[in-house]
Amino acid sequence: MFYLGEHCIEKPLFLAPMAGVTDRPFRQLCRRLGAGVTVSEMVSANPDLWNSRKSKMRRDHDGEPGPIVCQIAGGDVEWLAQAAQMNVAHGAQIIDINMGCPAKKVCNKAAGSALLRDEKLVAEMLQATVAAVDVPVTLKFRTGWDQDNRNGVAIAKIAEQAGIQMLSVHGRTRADKYMGNAEYDTIAAIKQAVAIPVIANGDITSGAKAKYVLDYTKADGVMIGRAAQGNPWIFGQVQHYLATGEDAPAPSANETRDVLIEHIKALHSFYGELPGVRIARKHLGWYLKSHAEGETTRRAFNQLEDPLAQLALIEEYFEPIIRQEIAA
Repeated sequence: MFYLGEHCIEKPLFLAPMAGVTDRPFRQLCRRLGAGVTVSEMVSANPDLWNSRKSKMRRDHDGEPGPIVCQIAGGDVEWLAQAAQMNVAHGAQIIDINMGCPAKKVCNKAAGSALLRDEKLVAEMLQATVAAVDVPVTLKFRTGWDQDNRNGVAIAKIAEQAGIQMLSVHGRTRADKYMGNAEYDTIAAIKQAVAIPVIANGDITSGAKAKYVLDYTKADGVMIGRAAQGNPWIFGQVQHYLATGEDAPAPSANETRDVLIEHIKALHSFYGELPGVRIARKHLGWYLKSHAEGETTRRAFNQLEDPLAQLALIEEYFEPIIRQEIAA
């Protein structure tokens, strides 16, 4: 447990910000199933994009429990500070700065993890953003630019000096993207180097892995990204393991169906019928990726344009699985 400003982080299990994934429906679902804090999709600091439909939806936090954490990204000092102010005006209670995204379209604009190459610019950006708002500002970043240039400890010290109140560190460099295995030595070194909370991120896929990472790095919490796709239960599972040392039971087929339907309905409602139908397709794929018979259903689901047909197909898919589970 620790504080970010007036916000007590009692359960430091964070849903990582993921573009195209951590929209309001998914954030709300993960909170209900055990996440302590969820972070919005990245909002561009470019003011020309603030009024786009995508940006408006990314800062829609209606009905979400606090603290409301909004992530911003950009390579211009003034724009970043202004973006922080704009998001606070729209309800953000914590601002998170992205210096971790390895995507080319972000890095080519001197944003995301590309900024790690320029420590002076990092300091200017962090100082300006902290000064611009009256809410806590946090930083998500990677261990460095590439494996020969791991400057994560230096960035962490710069951030602490700038007034950043929490660090989330992905255990890969920008060059690693999402390849190979995350390393936790740099996260451990960062934790030793600063006094502010440090959250470990990267390849945390189970309760046992979360405990290992926490023990190894001495981090104050964990952040889970890709492992939550199609498995929003992971937060409750991690919490259970940390409390008991035992794996939580997997969700039943009945619960899986109910949560999936709840999620798909929320997407239809949030985005509107046709966009919601299309966005639902990738989520259905993630939910069924561990199901041996799920591929045929996934392909059929991807052809559907009607929201009620999507829901009916989910019911049809799970009906025999639930019957078999009850019979067993």
